[in-house]
Amino acid sequence: MEDIKRIVTPIDFSDNTEMIACTAACIAGKFSANLDFVFVAESFEDYTTFRTPPANLLTLKEELLDSAKEQMNAFIEKHKEEFNALGVSTINGQVLSGDIAEKIINYAGDASDQIIVMGTHGYKGFNRIVFGSVAEKVVKTACCPVMTIKPPHDKCEK
Repeated sequence: MEDIKRIVTPIDFSDNTEMIACTAACIAGKFSANLDFVFVAESFEDYTTFRTPPANLLTLKEELLDSAKEQMNAFIEKHKEEFNALGVSTINGQVLSGDIAEKIINYAGDASDQIIVMGTHGYKGFNRIVFGSVAEKVVKTACCPVMTIKPPHDKCEK
């Protein structure tokens, strides 16, 4: 493996996001690597059989993506100084739509000079059953190393 030049960090704005982002920033700082945060909104194509007019789904998708972009920009702005102090000079934010694990893997690509740093917990309860474990899919299929971060013990699902 070459020196790490890019850290790809999927975030979902859950309670664990800041801890995961700070860990990724520490790693990026140690390697003077770029830090790319990625948020993926689940694909809306899965809901086309519902009795919701397609126009409403398109509007909902656009609103969700716009809101996610605003959240991403606010998140980066809020933590920019903190991450810069850790040695991170370049911070990027990307909002995508589609299958979450697939989009993360495609965004990371297969470059040998990067690593994905992600949490093991995001969705909870019913959503986790429906969407499955994104981290597990990424670990099994990514072409670059993946570092997973487990939340503090008191935040783990019981």
